[in-house]
Amino acid sequence: MIENSTGILAAFALYLGVMMAIGIYYWKKEQTMSDYILGGRQLGPWVTSMSAEASDMSGWMLMGLPGYAYVAGLQAGWIALGLILGTWVNWQFIAKRLRQYTQVANDSLTVPDYFQNRFHDHSNVLRIISAVFILIFFLLYTSSGFVAGGKLFETVFGLPYTTALILGAFVVVFYTFLGGFMAVCWTDFIQGVMMFFAILAVPITASVLMGGPVDTLAALSSLNAELFNPFTHPDGKTVSVIEIISLLAWGLGYFGQPHILVRFMAIRDTGEIQQATNIAMTWVVFSLAAAVLVGLVGRVYLTQPLSGADVETVFMVMTHDILSSFFAGLILSAVLAAIMSTASSQLLVTASAVSQDFYKSLVRKDAGEKELVWISRLTVALVSVLAVILGLNPNNFILDMVAYAWAGFGAAFGPAIVLSLFWKRMTRNGALAGIIVGGLTVLFWKQFAWFGLYEIVPGFILSCLAIYLVSLQDAPPDQTIQAEFEAVNRQG
Repeated sequence: MIENSTGILAAFALYLGVMMAIGIYYWKKEQTMSDYILGGRQLGPWVTSMSAEASDMSGWMLMGLPGYAYVAGLQAGWIALGLILGTWVNWQFIAKRLRQYTQVANDSLTVPDYFQNRFHDHSNVLRIISAVFILIFFLLYTSSGFVAGGKLFETVFGLPYTTALILGAFVVVFYTFLGGFMAVCWTDFIQGVMMFFAILAVPITASVLMGGPVDTLAALSSLNAELFNPFTHPDGKTVSVIEIISLLAWGLGYFGQPHILVRFMAIRDTGEIQQATNIAMTWVVFSLAAAVLVGLVGRVYLTQPLSGADVETVFMVMTHDILSSFFAGLILSAVLAAIMSTASSQLLVTASAVSQDFYKSLVRKDAGEKELVWISRLTVALVSVLAVILGLNPNNFILDMVAYAWAGFGAAFGPAIVLSLFWKRMTRNGALAGIIVGGLTVLFWKQFAWFGLYEIVPGFILSCLAIYLVSLQDAPPDQTIQAEFEAVNRQG
């Protein structure tokens, strides 16, 4: 537990008050389903980029990745490198085309909505299967965020873990339930700024307090020189090729993350995507590098070694030791910001899957806008309860939970998104086969951990093969579908 203080409490209260006020503000505005899910496609480049990255990185960037670097040293840099490359490719090649295609494809609001409209699937099977995988993997992903929140409140305030878990979940549910997409995006923007400065400030300040970068590096070298070698484990054993592939493969996950893809769908003008890309890449490169540094510097800065699941609290413990109580509270609020930004985005996408892809498609096809918004809000509450139940074990590792969900989305949706945007010959059955094969491969591979290979790798490869082979066995898409594809091509 971090010693409590009035300053830390004041900083947390200020931060939480602002987040809740944003939710109340958007609650009071009249909302259509498009407003609640996509903000009426009116996001500017700054909010789009910062919201996408804040919802992407979550508490695992401030807790999970530094914890891994604390244990494994520069080996954690392979994850950072994979994520940086994946982010760039996603913004450079997917963002603009997805924004264009979702508008051409009957103004699609969700990823399952896009798949159904892209392939003119009137059976609803493609939409429903997509929504099922969203529910499965977002339960895991959201739960990882709540676990991070629980560890935060437990560490900072000394609350029992279960109480801390429920408190963190409540705050996220509050503004997501009320404000919808615009509340989530504006809170993400604020949270992204906080995360950026927090993750930079802690390792730099700690290094200065230890005498500067040279003295810090010397202390690390004397502790264990292998921490600086990305090709070896701290015990001196060589990192295998499969391990490096598995760590780099985190970058493959970007193409299938619904909470990131909806940001691309919501930007107001494709001409602003290049500016958003530049902002996002600057944020990602500096933030991920600093996250690895937190773990490395923490090895020598902290006199009391961390072990087990507690290694994921290294950022919080260092923050408390380095800064005065109020400023420490603001920095620790950035951890909560990271958790809330992703969990709220995931809850919103899950809610849209239930309201749009289950309720409207199967239960009440003539459901009105207000009814669908309320179904979305009730879904947020229900999924949150289930995610809290999944997160009740305080020994859960945040990075492990995120890795599972990340792989699930990357393999189930990534190949289907990429090929649907760039391959005219792809068919509905090909998309369906890819989603099912990718998602199930991850679920099964995770249980057996064959060859020590991260499950996203076989899942992504087999999904691509399934889409290609099944599409070639099908008749070519009809002329209407091909005409829509060419319309997107002409937009450039």
